[in-house]
Amino acid sequence: MSTLSISIIQTNLHWENKAANLLMLEEKINGIEEPTEIVVLPEMFSTGFSMRPASFAETMQGPTVDWMKRISRDKRIILTGSLIIEEDGRYFNRLIWMMPNGSMGYYDKRHLFGFAGEDQHYHAGNKRLIASVKGWKLNLQICYDLRFPVWSRQQMTETADGFEPEYDVLIYVANWPQRRNHAWKTLLCARAIENHCYVVGVNRVGVDGNDIPHSG
Repeated sequence: MSTLSISIIQTNLHWENKAANLLMLEEKINGIEEPTEIVVLPEMFSTGFSMRPASFAETMQGPTVDWMKRISRDKRIILTGSLIIEEDGRYFNRLIWMMPNGSMGYYDKRHLFGFAGEDQHYHAGNKRLIASVKGWKLNLQICYDLRFPVWSRQQMTETADGFEPEYDVLIYVANWPQRRNHAWKTLLCARAIENHCYVVGVNRVGVDGNDIPHSG
């Protein structure tokens, strides 16, 4: 299997300010010096972890998805991260997997964080997304999903050459508070050990609009 290069952007986010976040993130993406195939952004990268979806949701034809298409095409990278999407009158915390040719996949967060009221504002997904890049298979998940090991449980698939794991890499995009940073790091290691895979965790940093600090 060939080498796969993944770049992560762990940054402070401008609270509920899409224009400022997209400008800042584009500058950081442009500043990546090493060749990379995938750039991973945090959970709700355009707004921060907002519980006001009615004010900030977009459709899949909206400006933030268009921004992802442009960046992915111009930089020749796969760009991924989650944002607030409205579909059929419901709101989703949706991870977009954008490819340079304009095609995309998506994953709706399965486990909503009830302690912050996320389950009162967003609709949970029920399908996983496993993407393929250069022979690597990547399982894409969001933040609180990390606490539910059954959702990431490795499955073996039968091929002509025998049995192979369903995926090789787990990617989590998150807004995980600093006060639970030990759990974040411990659970990332646990998911890697139990699933015999690589794990990439991408968390924001800084203090959000609810005065909650994050430390990456």
